[in-house]
This record gives sequence, C-alpha cells and structure tokens, in this order.
Amino acid sequence: MALTATDPIKMIFAVLLPPLGVFLEVGLKGHFWLNILLTLFGFVPGIIHAFYVILKY
Repeated sequence: MALTATDPIKMIFAVLLPPLGVFLEVGLKGHFWLNILLTLFGFVPGIIHAFYVILKY
C-alpha cells in the first residue's frame, strides 16, 4: 500500500517501542499480540515485524 502521512510517526514509535507502532496501525488484533511476543524474545524481531505491519497494512 501507499505510505500515509502518519506512517513516519508510526515508524518512529516502532523503533522506540515496537508494539506501540503496531497498535497504532492495526489495534488490538493478532499482529499486536504477536509483536509483543516477538519483542519479548528480542527487540530486533519486534522492530522488523512492526515495520512489516506498518508498511503492509
């Protein structure tokens, strides 16, 4: 999908706190909970997943 005006802000949040960036994009759906799990396993997988969700949806 095309980038929206809020995507850069979500990407900044995704680097600082990945679940917040995902929450702003999809809400409390499955991707949010998956991102919390990935962030707990390692910060970098959470960031990668957050960028994937923000750029995909």
